[in-house]
Amino acid sequence: MSEDYTKRTDVNELGEFGLIEHLTKDHKTINASTIKGVGDDAAVLESGNSLTVISTDSLVEGIHFDLMYTPLKHLGYKSVVVSLSDICAMNAIPQQVMVSIAISNRFSVEAMDELYAGIYAACKRYKVDLIGGDMTSSPRGLFINTTAIGQVSKEKITYRSTAKVGDLLCVTGDLGGAYLGLQILEREKQIYLENPGVQPDMEGQNYIIGRQLKPEARKDMIDLFDQHQLVPTSMIDISDGLASEVFHICKQSGVGAWVEESGVPIKQEVELQSIKFKIDPITCALSGGEDYELLFTVDPKDIEKVKYMPDIYIMGEIVEAKDGVKLHTKGGNIHDIKAQGWKHF
Repeated sequence: MSEDYTKRTDVNELGEFGLIEHLTKDHKTINASTIKGVGDDAAVLESGNSLTVISTDSLVEGIHFDLMYTPLKHLGYKSVVVSLSDICAMNAIPQQVMVSIAISNRFSVEAMDELYAGIYAACKRYKVDLIGGDMTSSPRGLFINTTAIGQVSKEKITYRSTAKVGDLLCVTGDLGGAYLGLQILEREKQIYLENPGVQPDMEGQNYIIGRQLKPEARKDMIDLFDQHQLVPTSMIDISDGLASEVFHICKQSGVGAWVEESGVPIKQEVELQSIKFKIDPITCALSGGEDYELLFTVDPKDIEKVKYMPDIYIMGEIVEAKDGVKLHTKGGNIHDIKAQGWKHF
């Protein structure tokens, strides 16, 4: 073998999605049952009269969570939810989950009981079955990998790549809270490290902190879509920040988008806390991440359905790719949106 290994490209130059694209660009699926492989919230497999969707996520101690302020029960719950959210982003109903864990010798059986109490709580909440996984050792820390499996009919499957010019850009829930929850927890951690006798000050911040420690997948919205016979033209869950997810839809659909700042849902608690931290609330919403809400597009003919559905906000429109991805501010200005959410490398 005479391959040249002298060139070294740092993975940070590509980032998570650039690296995935680089590693998979030449891979072609072989089996006819593989309907969708790499490139969406979940893989899609042929399954008789319906489709099976599968997604996997990893949480690494020191990267995705800090056990100094993350209770193990909350962590177990969240580890399941983040994968279920990907299933919901395909307009599918989650049904099963698998959990694989690597632990160092600092974790006891009792600690694992606490972690799994959260896993089982999520399974009960979302009516999914824990059907297996793997358990192994780690040289240090805790690693959790979850794989979620769901089902969807062929006429309701929803991808990132099918938004059309003229579609309405919609979002569920509210944004920015999870990011601010993390900032509060990190602040209290630093205060404690400097003054171990000081008690944490989290009064009145339960909602924001809960958005970080105990997020929820929007399976309720998938049920609501079904009740109103609404099939989004594209959809993605908001894990890396609203701006990043808008870019994913636009890139894969070959379109642009404009977002009305006034249409981005931000709770009053989030606005007030962001001001305390001297951060523009729209910045928290655009770049924060971990909200696990659903960003989706709908055909304009379905506007009457969307207008009267609870907890859904129309915040913009899909436009031609040449028009870019823009934010229309409350003050009447237009700015380019930049994807500045979570970076995995």
